[in-house]
Order: sequence, then structure tokens, then C-alpha cells
Amino acid sequence: MRYRIVHQTQYHYVEPVQLGLHLLRLQPRVDGSQRLHQFTCKVAPTPDKSTDWLDLEGNVCRQVQFADTPIATLTITSQCDVETLRSNPFDYLSPDWAMTAPLDYPQSVQRLVAPYLTSPCTHSPAVIDWAQQQLHQVDGNVGLFLTGLTQTIYQTCTYETRHHGPPWPAGVVLAKQRGSCRDFAVLFMAACRAVGLAARFVSGYQRGDADQTTHELHAWPEVYIPGGGWRGFDPTLGLAVADGHIALAAAVEPTQAAPITGRLQSGYLGQSTLTANIRLNVVDG
Repeated sequence: MRYRIVHQTQYHYVEPVQLGLHLLRLQPRVDGSQRLHQFTCKVAPTPDKSTDWLDLEGNVCRQVQFADTPIATLTITSQCDVETLRSNPFDYLSPDWAMTAPLDYPQSVQRLVAPYLTSPCTHSPAVIDWAQQQLHQVDGNVGLFLTGLTQTIYQTCTYETRHHGPPWPAGVVLAKQRGSCRDFAVLFMAACRAVGLAARFVSGYQRGDADQTTHELHAWPEVYIPGGGWRGFDPTLGLAVADGHIALAAAVEPTQAAPITGRLQSGYLGQSTLTANIRLNVVDG
């Protein structure tokens, strides 16, 4: 699939403020399942300084610094032409040792996946017990656990739109049986980590229905599968991730994959309203 995406975010401040450093993760990533043909990003007012760099997770970040002139509106507009390449989300072959969880990672792999196996903010006794039950039902089979977990969250939890705020802790999502896409991603990650599967958080876009005219940012988890690498699952939609998802950034924790983060200069309260407009068009496929 090939997409053209225009993503505009505007912050309207009640009173003029001075902006501090902002970090943008709006450039779609490039990997074996995704190819970027074109990308631009414009910020108004124009930043005093702008630097692109690669973070520890391999995400392209743009750091912008503003002059000291107070402003009332900040507008960030990105445009991209991106192609997704993976139509079959299960086009991999895992080695025998990686078929049953918990995985006995080779020492060289264990060192690399260690940060994705534990997280104090997402583990809870209830989630650990729940995840172990899910694993027991499929006799430890990794593939069946992941697809079953995707369907279980999709079928038992109620989706709700929540535009602002961080994800809820996994234990809260499990208890409430409801949440946003980022909440379901956190619950999925915690369940995977509880049974020894490395997982991370992804922010990006999702194609949606053919007649869908408005889009929002989306979030889903990825699991590191030996023989397949990082593979996405979308518990919000109940499916494995293929060419209908466009990834922006991935990280061990949600805050490290946020498309836009920033702060105000000290002394400014920064009360504001936020509007986001995403136009996503399929141009081939």
C-alpha cells in the first residue's frame, strides 16, 4: 500500500507563551516492512534552531528550539509519501527454541531484549496471572498466545476515545475492561513481558475504513519474534499488523514514542487548546 498523509497539529494558548525545546517524531520509520518516499515538516513560528538525529530506538527525531518571542499559536504540519510492504504479517519462520514461551534467549540476544522484558509501570500481579492463564490455554505456543491475546483484548474490552493524557497502567486497563488504543497497547505489552516476550510501544497511523474521512493518531504494540523480528499486533482492531498500519516511532515505553513532546519556558502556565487534523489517502493498492 502507498499512502500520502498530511498531519497538522495546532496549539492555541490562552495567553502568549515562550516555547522551550520540542522533540518531533513525525517522520515514518524505514525498515523491512515500510519505505519512505518523501517527507517534509514545517513548524510555525519558524524555530530558531532545528536538528535531526537518531535516538537509541532508531527513530528519526527533530529537535527544535524557539526564540524568546512570546507566541499565541504553534502549528506543526508534516507531509509524507510512504509505502507499506508487508501484506502477510506471519511471513516468518521461528527457530524451534522460540516456539514456546517463556523463551530461552541466547545470551547475545538476551542482552539486547532485556529492556523490553520488564517494566515497573506496567506489571501488576493481576496482569501477570491473567497473562499466565492466556499462555496456559495454548500450551505455551507463542504464535497462538499472541493472536489469542489480540482477540481477547479486542473482544472483552470496550474502546473509548481519550485525546489527552498518558496511557493507563496495565492493571487499571484490565480491571476497567476499557480504554483507548494506547491503553490496550500497554496491557498487551505487559502481558507479553509477564510471560517472557519482549514487547515495545508503537505510535503511528492506521488506514481505517475505505469511506473514513477523518483519522487520528494510533498506537499498537510490537513483539520481538526470533526469526521474524519486531512484529505488530493491534488489540484495538483485533488483528495482526500488516500493510494497513504506518509506523512513526517505537520505544520501550510510550513516552519515548510520542510524536510531539515539548515544554514551555519557566513561568508560563501554558493553558491551551489542541487540535489535530490527519488526512490519509491511499494512492496505490
